[in-house]
Amino acid sequence: MHRAGRSGFALVEALVALLVVALGAAGAGLLHVRALRTAREAAYLSTAVQVATTLAARMAANRVVLDGADGANPYLHADGSAGRCYAAACTPAELAAFDLAEARLEAAARLPGGRILACRDLASPDPVTGLPPWSCADGPGAPLVVKLGWRTSRAANAPLLVLPVGAGR
Repeated sequence: MHRAGRSGFALVEALVALLVVALGAAGAGLLHVRALRTAREAAYLSTAVQVATTLAARMAANRVVLDGADGANPYLHADGSAGRCYAAACTPAELAAFDLAEARLEAAARLPGGRILACRDLASPDPVTGLPPWSCADGPGAPLVVKLGWRTSRAANAPLLVLPVGAGR
């Protein structure tokens, strides 16, 4: 009688152990997926910082344009199309349009849905998402910034990086 009562106990123990192992494997798999996603987002952020700092450095080096009036500043008003331009063969305004066009091409090529914009902005982050808007709130004393964004699962249409440019007014 004693032997017949314990015969199924080992099977229950084995099933419970199998369930524990399955849950652990599922948790490890989910952790691996999350780690891959985080690594990809970190790589995109690193790329974005490189693209934005390159444009900001080019802008800071083009003092003639930055120290001029905003209405004539191609960084703030360029349509993104510019021909090949090298410092010795073009005007500061042509160089600015070329810099911005190159940055736009670089952002689009290296980031999914990459978008870059230079503007004067005092805008506050959105209270719901905590991210800044693409629109620029140009006001007196507004700093010159480079905004860069790309498609992610957490931010469909907002810049994910806002970098101040250290030169100009």
